[in-house]
Amino acid sequence: MGYGEIDRLAINTIRLLAVDATFASNSGHPGAPMGMAPIAHVLWNKFMRFNPKNPKWLNRDRFVLSNGHGCMLQYALLHLFGYAVSMDDLKAFRKVDSITPGHPEAHDTPGIEVTTGPLGQGVSNAVGLAMAQAHTAAIFNKPGFDLVDNYTYCFLGDGCLMEGVSSEASSLAGHLQLGNLICIWDDNHISIDGNTNVAFTEDVPKRYEAYGWQVLTVEDGNNDLDAMEAALQKARECKDKPTLIQLKTIIGFGSLQQGTHGVHGSPLKPDDIKQLKEKFGFNPDESFAVPQQVYDLYGKHSSEGAALEEEWNKLLAKYAESFPKEHADLTRRLKGELPQGWEKALPTYTTSDPAIASRKLSETVLSKIEGVLPELLGGSADLTGSNLTRWKEAVDFQHKATGLGDYTGRYIRYGVREHGMGAIMNGLAAYGTIIPYGGTFLNFVSYAAGAVRLSALSRVRTIWVATHDSIGLGEDGPTHQPIETLAHLRAIPNNMVWRPADGNETSGAYYVALSSQHTPSILALSRQNLPQLEGSSVEKAIKGGYVLKEVEGANITLVSTGSEVSICVEAAQYLEEKHNVKARVVSLPCFEAFDLQSKEYRLSVLPDGIPSLSVEVMSTMGWERYTHEQFGLNRFGASGAYKDKFEFTPEGISKRALATIDFWKDVPNVRSPLNRAFQQMI
Repeated sequence: MGYGEIDRLAINTIRLLAVDATFASNSGHPGAPMGMAPIAHVLWNKFMRFNPKNPKWLNRDRFVLSNGHGCMLQYALLHLFGYAVSMDDLKAFRKVDSITPGHPEAHDTPGIEVTTGPLGQGVSNAVGLAMAQAHTAAIFNKPGFDLVDNYTYCFLGDGCLMEGVSSEASSLAGHLQLGNLICIWDDNHISIDGNTNVAFTEDVPKRYEAYGWQVLTVEDGNNDLDAMEAALQKARECKDKPTLIQLKTIIGFGSLQQGTHGVHGSPLKPDDIKQLKEKFGFNPDESFAVPQQVYDLYGKHSSEGAALEEEWNKLLAKYAESFPKEHADLTRRLKGELPQGWEKALPTYTTSDPAIASRKLSETVLSKIEGVLPELLGGSADLTGSNLTRWKEAVDFQHKATGLGDYTGRYIRYGVREHGMGAIMNGLAAYGTIIPYGGTFLNFVSYAAGAVRLSALSRVRTIWVATHDSIGLGEDGPTHQPIETLAHLRAIPNNMVWRPADGNETSGAYYVALSSQHTPSILALSRQNLPQLEGSSVEKAIKGGYVLKEVEGANITLVSTGSEVSICVEAAQYLEEKHNVKARVVSLPCFEAFDLQSKEYRLSVLPDGIPSLSVEVMSTMGWERYTHEQFGLNRFGASGAYKDKFEFTPEGISKRALATIDFWKDVPNVRSPLNRAFQQMI
């Protein structure tokens, strides 16, 4: 230990960079960076292993800023330690197209591990990163070869602790005994509404002790650097529990408004900045000033990190000689490549195969591919027997002390924690060696909507196995029957929503989901059995939409997804036999994949000159982009056998098809809904 003037200078440099950047942008949160600069200095300069020249080095320590509004703290650190974040980038804080956005975004900024901002998400991501490290180490480390032994560090605030998602993830982290996870709580008693005593007076340390965490307290988080170092060291030495360090700080330390909510979310005033710089020994007429000795101090640590990576690369080379199979697997995963020919394991079907629920078809896919995709790590929110997400020989991911499994296990028991599961999956995906999937009922993916949105924004590959996808689950009633869920999930950019109609389409959905390295996918799967369709194939399904049944001189196109596709096939037959009406049938299992096809292809599926009717037992919202008329369910479902109440039958569909034909018969030059002046606003 032992800290001197250079350390104080570095800490105050961090503080003032945050002050100047928020003032320059006239927007942002200077308070948290000013309060947490001391712990950031101790952690980054004394403990964290990283190489700014290679931010993707596998064995780097992971840092997550869960209180993402304080991102100028992280941007300042990245700049000072030599990442590709320039002073001009700091000056462009919160400007359009800068790499220093208002909350951290992993794909924008080198050194940012996960996209944080919505409170509670970051600490939950950190749990996922810690789980990924534990699993990767258990799989690849060998005696004498500790390839993967990094820590995950997370800063979080009162807001993160208030959000329920953090409770879900923290509870699971305690159960899993993740000794590689160290969280530092900025305990400053201030949130946007003022002092936390207006709403948040629980005993947080007791709660975390009850979760199974080690809890340490640093009484003076503003000045006592030795105590901070001691707490971090003790946290690292605890191997069977995650650690929460309660760090008591003053928000906006040094400001005239320190300790108040006034310094939380607004830039400091010019007179406050002037006195602050004078107090810290900086020139009040200069902005964005960094003393050379601070660059030198931090540059030394970064050089040490580069040397650590060089040593690690030598270890990896020796590992390759001793364990060539494992080395090949690890390097392939780090490139983001799937094993060559993995898709051959996907099952295919013919019409002679029996009708099977798509949740069961999904189970078959998982059972077939788990052996060829060792990076697949999945689980369920306490619905394993309903989601069918576990293959027979799977080992549970558990701490070995529980006797329930070990860290090599590839099946995660998430418990009833959908939101935590979604956020944890984002952390698992961000680590770089794992493809995570998680199961629940489709309706309860809504519980995890915040995490799903961040999956899409973060461009990570997470897969939701979302079963019981419609009123087809019947007797459970409207509380469990998703109506609006697909419309919501389809509205999220960069998010693929699949609703396969049979076995080939289910395999196709998995093919695209697993191949899409930068896009999350949600597979909406049925409880009821679905027949294998004539004309379906994996190749057709991966286009997102295709003509299942073509008819020359057709009067109407029936467009559908999932369990309603086979009913549309029956409706087409009914229309021809009973009304001498010819109907084409289109299956559209994934809007997003279909939208990626050429306009020529899409118009061959949904052409001009013929009216179209969509059929889906869900909200009709969104279908107007593809069809002229929509038959759906714009009300809640009902408890009982799903066929008893609603007209999703060949007769019910035919009645609406005839009405559609009649309505559009006098319209000249019927244009496909795909034919528009423009398709999307950028």
